[in-house]
Amino acid sequence: MLAKITSGATVGLESVLVEVEVDITKKSLPSFTIVGLPGKAIEEAKERVRSAIKNSGFDFPRHKITINLTPADLPKEGPAYDLPIALGLLAANGQLEADLSQSLVLGELSLDGSLRHTNGVLPLALLAKEKRLKSLFLPKINGPEATIVTGLTVYPVKSLLELVYHFHQLEKIKPQKQLSFAQLKKEKEFEFDLAEVAGQQQAKRALEIAAAGGHNLFMTGPPGAGKTMLARTLPSILPQMTEEEALEVTRIYSVSGNIPPGESIIKSRPFRSPHHTTSRIGLIGGGSKPSPGEISFAHRGVLFLDEFPEFPRHVLESLRQPMEDGFVQISRAKGTMIFPCRFLLVAASNPCPCGYLGSKKKACTCLPSQVNRYHKKISGPLLDRIDMHINVPEVKIDRLLKKGSLRETSQAVRKRVQKARNNQIRRFKKLKIPLVANSEMSNKQVKKICLLAKKQKKLTAQMMAKTNLSARAYFRILKVSRTIADLANEQKIEIKHLAEAFQYRLQPEIE
Repeated sequence: MLAKITSGATVGLESVLVEVEVDITKKSLPSFTIVGLPGKAIEEAKERVRSAIKNSGFDFPRHKITINLTPADLPKEGPAYDLPIALGLLAANGQLEADLSQSLVLGELSLDGSLRHTNGVLPLALLAKEKRLKSLFLPKINGPEATIVTGLTVYPVKSLLELVYHFHQLEKIKPQKQLSFAQLKKEKEFEFDLAEVAGQQQAKRALEIAAAGGHNLFMTGPPGAGKTMLARTLPSILPQMTEEEALEVTRIYSVSGNIPPGESIIKSRPFRSPHHTTSRIGLIGGGSKPSPGEISFAHRGVLFLDEFPEFPRHVLESLRQPMEDGFVQISRAKGTMIFPCRFLLVAASNPCPCGYLGSKKKACTCLPSQVNRYHKKISGPLLDRIDMHINVPEVKIDRLLKKGSLRETSQAVRKRVQKARNNQIRRFKKLKIPLVANSEMSNKQVKKICLLAKKQKKLTAQMMAKTNLSARAYFRILKVSRTIADLANEQKIEIKHLAEAFQYRLQPEIE
């Protein structure tokens, strides 16, 4: 007897339907074969399914069993096929009567028949909705992950036995309650607040601009000046994610298994801070079975690289193309995968190996050749892709001793940032451009949106000639200028906006 159950496979971040065909031949010697390019975890499903069926009180067929996973040319990985295989066996053996033609089934089985957490639920739920399937059966612990998907009945299942009871009308499973993005979205309490940072007004202003427009930022300063503290406060002033952004981020975390069990979607912007010993694959992504790297986990959020020159040069150079494109393409013999990585880069560096070049408190012990070698660890093309460069000086002791009650809080700054980001989103929607931040504009879009009057053009030409900046730097300056104007709630880019943008573009000199 033949039974067919619909499941799904995730390749990179994309999902495809997989049909699990189960055939039981009684006039043959007992055997259990799985075909259709199964991975090691699927081959081991034989023993998990066998034990789960027996421990759930059902009979395991002692005949020739053939499991076919179609399409046959698509490699299948992971334990998500356990549940559809088990249901197919019960249906083919006459122990289950159910119409599953309009359902997608997935889940890993324990030996006692209970269902365990499974990766990649959100992309498969979105696939089921896209293919107009009516229902989705998944492990109960993954239920909250699919709450955002409307137009699909989601059934959270505890065990194989409970699911069979559901189909036999003995004990119905209650569908997962669906929630809108607005219901799921809530304010997060941040560990760091801008009010805790003494002084550093220029750095705080730069952070505000970077958060409003999604611009990359490079901070240089001596040890203890507050570079790391400033970077840690950045999440507290970032604008809220839109529903589309939240789904993009959650898809990445779902496929990689980084959504905490029982949680739904990622509601706050990611903040990733990898150590400088991170490998190129760890940062960019890849491996024999390509998986997302830190830049993809920082998608729509912040990637903080402390001790920037201490990263191996070949690792830093691999950032150049993803920073421009907003995605990383990983090619292997078996195929090509694309992972999104539109992140806000915040890099921090000391001015020299000892960290005290230009310090008024401690003398620098580095030789000129050592300082030069230290700076050359970061290439010019990479620095050219960073929109804003600021110097973070040492904080005087009297500023540290002052009470911080009068310092501006992150909440106050975040309101301005959110207002500026809303202005950008409205502008892009009006022009029918699928962007959310000024930093994402292409050169063609910059020419269309960042229009300059005659005086502004003259100032820009003079500054470009004086500073010998690249063409890439010119367009990035215009983007930053547009963000500064948005923060000021002004429609046109004025000379003061351009002047401030040029100030941040010029790499600070250490005195």
